[in-house]
Amino acid sequence: MEVCYQLPVLPLDRPVPKHVLSRRGAISFSSSSSLFGAPDPRQLSQRRGAISYDSSDQTALYIRMLGDVRVRSQVGFEPERRSSHPYLCIDFRTLHSDSTSASYDPERRVHRLLSFQRYLHSSRLLRGVPQQIPLHILDEDYTGQARCMLEKVGNWNFDIFLFDRLTNGNSLITLTFHLLNQYGLVELFQLDMVKLWRFLVMVQEDYHSDNPYHNAVHAADVTQAMYCYLREPMLAKSLTSKDILLGLLAAATHDLDHPGVNQPFLIKTDHYLATLYRNTSVLENHHWKSAVGLLRETGLFSHLPAEDRLNMERDLGSLILATDISRQNDYLSRFRLHLDQENLCMSTASHRHFVLQMALKCADICNPCRPWELSKQWSEKVTEEFFQQGDIEKKHKLEVSPLCDREMNTVGNIQIGFMTYVAEPLFAEWARFCDTRLSQTMLGHMGLNKASWGGLQQEPAPVSEENDLNCID
Repeated sequence: MEVCYQLPVLPLDRPVPKHVLSRRGAISFSSSSSLFGAPDPRQLSQRRGAISYDSSDQTALYIRMLGDVRVRSQVGFEPERRSSHPYLCIDFRTLHSDSTSASYDPERRVHRLLSFQRYLHSSRLLRGVPQQIPLHILDEDYTGQARCMLEKVGNWNFDIFLFDRLTNGNSLITLTFHLLNQYGLVELFQLDMVKLWRFLVMVQEDYHSDNPYHNAVHAADVTQAMYCYLREPMLAKSLTSKDILLGLLAAATHDLDHPGVNQPFLIKTDHYLATLYRNTSVLENHHWKSAVGLLRETGLFSHLPAEDRLNMERDLGSLILATDISRQNDYLSRFRLHLDQENLCMSTASHRHFVLQMALKCADICNPCRPWELSKQWSEKVTEEFFQQGDIEKKHKLEVSPLCDREMNTVGNIQIGFMTYVAEPLFAEWARFCDTRLSQTMLGHMGLNKASWGGLQQEPAPVSEENDLNCID
């Protein structure tokens, strides 16, 4: 295993090396930094990627900017032995790789150790560089089928897996671009088509395709579900164009750069992101601030007044942060109270925003509400991601997280527990708010899916609400 090091405390006025500023990755801003002010152009120009900077944590800034020990040593920093957990030595790109594959080459340059970004993966389309391995060119038949599917994008039984195949793995780009156009948001907000396309390409690229579940297809699925909810009468007649734009962008970016492990894992391994965000909504903060970095790099909203841009970034963050499953009960209690008191006023901006938060939460965990053929695939994928985390924990002699031990759990018992303690309470309240055919269809599918998993279980393992809330992220 590669030796881990920690940077010495750095003086606040030390200049940032030029080669660092030219590296790509998703820029992440801390709430205490210049997110809502004017950032230093030196730090933002021609940058994309694994930077998280916080005025109170210069070490975290330099760790993320410099990437790994070899890069640090090249700029004159004398590494010190790191005393934290050896997991921090693992490149996130190898988390889910085959354990029987060739051993890691210590001589190979690794630019993004301790980073959630994929290895210098940039858009060949945008750079005009031909593919080393030619992609399959979609013929008219595939294109036609994808176009036909988009005509029915509001159907709840929309097969995102088939759509992803028909679009040659570009489901998130194609779907989001189509929905923004369908609502007329590109023209209404005067979005530059090149900037928009570049932004969507970067968003899709910054999802990790190696993750069984938290990948671009999941983001596309959540975006399609969000569209279904936006069309519900209670929302469609009240939401503004800005609400719709934010809802779709939040859905597309809500898990941006997800590492395939959950927050408790990052905390117990003393990961630098957990420290940076003080063990609070660690992943959600990272998703949000990575999205803000891409918005700023592409300049998608650069033509808007500065105050409007900052408000968009704040509201986008508020939506993404609402997907933190550990805060599920807080949001659900607030939603239930509003429904009990019948005081939700959709003409009030704050109430509309809260409903958007609840809609995104529903879209994020709607897999149990899909038809069995789709729901089963998602269940298997998310469980496999849990089990891969458990395999890593076993390998590094960590306590295995709840539901992550493949020898002690099954897909069925995990899904039954998730439906019972997380999904059913949320969608029951959503059906109270939006008593429509769709909300009843979702509850019906969930009941059937739960029964199907129960029928496949011979001896269901005990499940608990605490385990479900701790493991899902």
